[in-house]
Amino acid sequence: MLNPTLPQDVEFRPISESLIPVRRLGSLIGNLPFIIATALLGYFLHWAFYIGTAFFLAILMWTMWLIPRQVRNIKYAESDDEFIIRRGVMFRSLTAVPYGRIQYVDVNEGPIARHYGIASITLHTASAETAGSLDGLPAAEANRLRDLLAQRGSAELAGL
Repeated sequence: MLNPTLPQDVEFRPISESLIPVRRLGSLIGNLPFIIATALLGYFLHWAFYIGTAFFLAILMWTMWLIPRQVRNIKYAESDDEFIIRRGVMFRSLTAVPYGRIQYVDVNEGPIARHYGIASITLHTASAETAGSLDGLPAAEANRLRDLLAQRGSAELAGL
């Protein structure tokens, strides 16, 4: 199906699926204290706290199902004039950052992401509306993109 909002002359590349276990682990770490706390309150104080346990377990299960779908729909492309980030299934987002607006590029790796060999890049521009970030890139690809985007940004800025 042809989508008029997507550029037709660029090839989108997916990010690494190693982001799935990283995000799942983050979700588990975020929900586990609430699950444990409500279960203990239910055991020691009143059974009604088990409703909270069930609620947080349901949220955890839903995010565990949702995360792979989200990750598989994050893609990026390099066109002649801009770096494009596409994400979303139901709520789609397309971010195009012109090379000439890029001031600098950050590459970040947390300890869990480093274990899985992935990194994230953040594109900084003078305007917050044109900035962008991309998680789940293989570390070597993130470093390559950092160098390439910084080089293209400098070249475009010099050409103005």
